[in-house]
Amino acid sequence: MTQNTSSTNILIIEDEIAIAEGLVDLCELNGYRVKHVVDGESGLAEALSGQYGLVLLDLMLPGMDGFTVCDKIREKDKSLPIIILSAKNSDDDIINGLKFGADDYIPKPFSVPMLLARIEAVLRRSRQTMENEGKLVAGNLRVNFREYTGVRGTEELAFTRKEIEILEYLWNNRDHAIPRSELLRKVWGYENAESVDTRTVDIHITKLRKKIEDDPAHPKLLVTFRGEGYQMRSAPECEKSV
Repeated sequence: MTQNTSSTNILIIEDEIAIAEGLVDLCELNGYRVKHVVDGESGLAEALSGQYGLVLLDLMLPGMDGFTVCDKIREKDKSLPIIILSAKNSDDDIINGLKFGADDYIPKPFSVPMLLARIEAVLRRSRQTMENEGKLVAGNLRVNFREYTGVRGTEELAFTRKEIEILEYLWNNRDHAIPRSELLRKVWGYENAESVDTRTVDIHITKLRKKIEDDPAHPKLLVTFRGEGYQMRSAPECEKSV
């Protein structure tokens, strides 16, 4: 395998030692520096230390569970990439993981090439987002991509890094319908986007609408075109067939 030369520090929060040792070996063989902790409280403290570029997070942890760890990380750090690795793979579990701010959710068991591809994709998008700066202005919505913040009317908004990546891509391609497969390739970095479950995209879009739309059930800014994809409108008051 080609060695990753960025030497990104990865934090693994996993209480099953056999799985953790496999993850540590895999990441180190691919050029990453790794630290492993076995419980939620220690994992949260490490994650907020500012030393890591990515967190691999199990959900079923002793003490503080992974959902809580993810939520508390996001309270303090909107930009730290988080990938949940869990045997819990129901729709509700995946929705909750993404709702609490995870960038990706990978059910166990998973293949090594797939995991590495998802790690590299999340890290690549994280670096690109940090390098970019821009703003979204549409109707009563203002979003600062660099600061992960915004305002809708008089309400202040806070976004996760993945939400910002989605908004920025759709805004840079506004007034065009973007297929789910394109979002998976361009925002998530998946090369074989057609084979990836699209629930991840739909869940993030639903979360975004709750933040940026006056009436999320009847969106005027971030709309869906059946069979075509999602579109960010530069003029949200303009009516189109959806």
